[in-house]
Amino acid sequence: MERIDNRWVSTAASIWIQCATGASYTFGIYSSTLKSSQSYSQSTLDTVSVFKDIGANAGVLSGLLYSAVASSSSSNRHLLAPGPWLVHLAGAIQFFVGYFLIWAAVVGLIPRPPVPVMCLFMWVAAHAQTFYNTSNVVSGVHNFSDYSGTIVGIMKGFLGLSGAVLIQVYYTLFKNEPSNFILMLALFPTAVSLLLMLFVRIYDTNARGDKKHLNSFSAVALTIAAYLMVLIILENVLTLAVWFRIITFCVLLLLIFWPLRVAVAAMRQERIESDRFLLETNPLLSSSRSEPGKDTEEAPSQYPASSSNAAIQNTREDMNIIQAMCTGNFWLLFIAMVCGLGSGLATINNISQIGESLGYTTVEISTLVSLLSIWNFLGRFGAGFISDILLYRKGWARPLLMAIMLFIMTGGHVIIASGFSGNLYIGSTIIGVCYGSLWSLMPTITSEIFGVGHMGTIFNTIAIGSPVGSYILSVRVIGYIYDKEATGDDDSCYGTHCFMLSFLILASVAFFGFLVNLVLFFQTRSFYEQVLHRRSKHLQGHGR
Repeated sequence: MERIDNRWVSTAASIWIQCATGASYTFGIYSSTLKSSQSYSQSTLDTVSVFKDIGANAGVLSGLLYSAVASSSSSNRHLLAPGPWLVHLAGAIQFFVGYFLIWAAVVGLIPRPPVPVMCLFMWVAAHAQTFYNTSNVVSGVHNFSDYSGTIVGIMKGFLGLSGAVLIQVYYTLFKNEPSNFILMLALFPTAVSLLLMLFVRIYDTNARGDKKHLNSFSAVALTIAAYLMVLIILENVLTLAVWFRIITFCVLLLLIFWPLRVAVAAMRQERIESDRFLLETNPLLSSSRSEPGKDTEEAPSQYPASSSNAAIQNTREDMNIIQAMCTGNFWLLFIAMVCGLGSGLATINNISQIGESLGYTTVEISTLVSLLSIWNFLGRFGAGFISDILLYRKGWARPLLMAIMLFIMTGGHVIIASGFSGNLYIGSTIIGVCYGSLWSLMPTITSEIFGVGHMGTIFNTIAIGSPVGSYILSVRVIGYIYDKEATGDDDSCYGTHCFMLSFLILASVAFFGFLVNLVLFFQTRSFYEQVLHRRSKHLQGHGR
């Protein structure tokens, strides 16, 4: 019987938690209800959404808590020992409290709160996401240090898919009832994280077959993404019967449970390799293993830290947050995230209002919100996977890929500003992919440049650039210009002029981020050359 306290079960549990807790990406589903129930202007709604962004990205506290409990988790395998599950518990409490209070305000269960209080509710709800994200991503990097880009892409990718998954739950159970969707956000993700949090732990080892099984997790993610895309397209062109929605939702649940099968297959293979290793290194164990009641020496099913991780470890020392902030690379990465993540998030937060101004129907806007989760996933997953290939096969440093994504994002903002028919579908696709790729590349680059010892704290500090940029661009640019252009009693604006100037400004900001990232690429090029050189020597020395 396979043990359940291993990194494969930990990975499957992390994937399921990531699938359930990306509620911040569903803001477009209930933003109109929040706006109307609280009598908000567009600027006020953008202010509330910015506090969502601050909560979802300012994860310094989660990073500090994770650093405090991670060492206990790696040295103590007991499920109730201090470890990442404590980080998940802190997230679960905030998740429930925040979204429950938002729901209570929307349905009138409590008196309409002042705007600062609603901002606090939104911040608490979104801040929970950083605890889940930090625990799952950093644990994954510890457990699969040789494929950090791939595992970060998987974890970030499933978080990106979470928005579409949660929206499918909404369509199946609560269609056209956004207030009930908010209550679901308070209950469903909290329950999933509480059930699975004890299984997420740290195992500082690597095995020769890791890449194969990580590719299997990637295949699961791609399959779910393709399935969700088909469902979204069907919902946009057809009126689906209730029974059909229930069937398609059950199929989705089966796909989401697929990672467990991958984990079981990985555990069995490691057990077979462990037995083979014992027999090859000590044939005398063969007879003792066949005799009942005799203890045998436990064979290592994992192997020492692998080549790429060893190369990186030999190229730099782990930095704490203060040491990292004293480097130019930290601030180059931070500014690039202000420009890239900030402009991308500003687009995501205003997608409903952009659609309304351009005459998109409610169904089309919901489709856009769902598709954004798919594009977000493809960027997160693809950038992590491709950056590993480009780095170790082609010698391309990861910051170069990040610069390319920022350049492409610039074009996406220009397309939305143009206002031609169907522009929002094309522009949101480009921005969603590029935005997701930045979320995958930034933590991976952070772990390589500054080390994994304080990775959770450092990458969450850099991630503060996202809400900083979102606040400036959403409230001070998009919201301000929209309210200036709005007419009528409902303070609404219709036409291409509502957002054209705003997105030309966003395009300029993204292009500046591209230039900053080019500087980071040249700054770190010699570092990545050393990594590749040491990796090559390490591979030659071990005959691999």
